[in-house]
Amino acid sequence: MDNKNQNTNQNTKETPRVNTKENSDKMRTKIKETWSGLSDTDIKLYDTKRADFFAKVKEKHGVSKEDAQKKLQQIEKDCGCSSSTKAA
Repeated sequence: MDNKNQNTNQNTKETPRVNTKENSDKMRTKIKETWSGLSDTDIKLYDTKRADFFAKVKEKHGVSKEDAQKKLQQIEKDCGCSSSTKAA
């Protein structure tokens, strides 16, 4: 009886696999659409060095880190993307 319940629970708790590369590409595209002045190198900082990414957004678009974070959260929500790293 316990095995049957465990199997049922396992089936209901399964989550669909997310294509991380696809989400990352989608997120980079949305960032480029939002802040077109950023280079591809600048945008790659989003995944590796968030503080540097926000510095580039501020430098090239005059957007504060806080406003950029809010915008990125909205972009993630809209495109169904989720970053694996929390904002700096």
